[in-house]
Amino acid sequence: MRLQADDCTDEERATFEHWLKSDPAHAREYQAMLDIWQVSEHLPRRATPDTGGAPPASRMPSRRRLFRPAAAVAAVLFLSLGIALGWRQGWLPNDIQHYHAAEQTREAVLPDGSRIQLNLGTTLWFGNFRDRRSVVLSEGEAFFEVQHDSRQPFVVYAGKGSVTVTGTRFNVWKYDNQVVVTLLEGSVKVRSDIEESDQVAHLSPGMQARYDTRSALPRVSAARAGSLAWREGKLVLDDLMLSEALPLINRYLDKPVLLADRATGNIRVGGIYDIHNVGQLVRTLPRVLPVYLSRNADGNTVINSREQL
Repeated sequence: MRLQADDCTDEERATFEHWLKSDPAHAREYQAMLDIWQVSEHLPRRATPDTGGAPPASRMPSRRRLFRPAAAVAAVLFLSLGIALGWRQGWLPNDIQHYHAAEQTREAVLPDGSRIQLNLGTTLWFGNFRDRRSVVLSEGEAFFEVQHDSRQPFVVYAGKGSVTVTGTRFNVWKYDNQVVVTLLEGSVKVRSDIEESDQVAHLSPGMQARYDTRSALPRVSAARAGSLAWREGKLVLDDLMLSEALPLINRYLDKPVLLADRATGNIRVGGIYDIHNVGQLVRTLPRVLPVYLSRNADGNTVINSREQL
């Protein structure tokens, strides 16, 4: 709390850094606390208690009072009781795990026995609640093989929506504001949280659902060819327009590639590429398409169309 405060001093920050580095257990505990904060963003919302009409400021203690020793002891006792109650009510998890894949894909087994495969640049958190298993996909893409448990549904939160299953095999990809769910086996329910919509898309194997920050109902279609090729280290572009291909390409780049105009986006591209060498794919586009590359003021590569010779 002090680190997040506006009046946190350089001396306090230096003291914290010394404590953090003095013992590996300190760093582990601090990371666990950060993980709880991340998962807490998706906890159920509860009604605000009635304050009796009094102004909030009059009921809130000052920041300095919060850090008096007596208040600190009370906070620890309250937290202990709150965790126990939170677990029984399904508000808090009893286990939180963090998974990340940077420059290599990664496979892992979740505490419930489910298996996940993470694509490059993917970060997710797993929380085990009494009545559900929750995953928060912060960025990237993951393939899930979920252990069946009807009493504890498996829910993946990605972007402004969620995917709910009891046991199945499916893929979730989050890029910018859009999310694509591809079902390989079993069944899933895909829900968009836009305007608290209750509309749900039910997928069967071989189907795909898409939603973004403007989707009240996920758009369902047949799965695109090569959707799961990343698990074999491949990027498949099946005769796509550049406007469709760029999101698939940009997820593997530090800086996104841009289109000069709509006409350029209509040019089609195809092929099978290595996900570890997508930068080379971009550099070779002028050899196979009627385009040339330039850079904008921010350093992004821009694809421009040119007349065919």
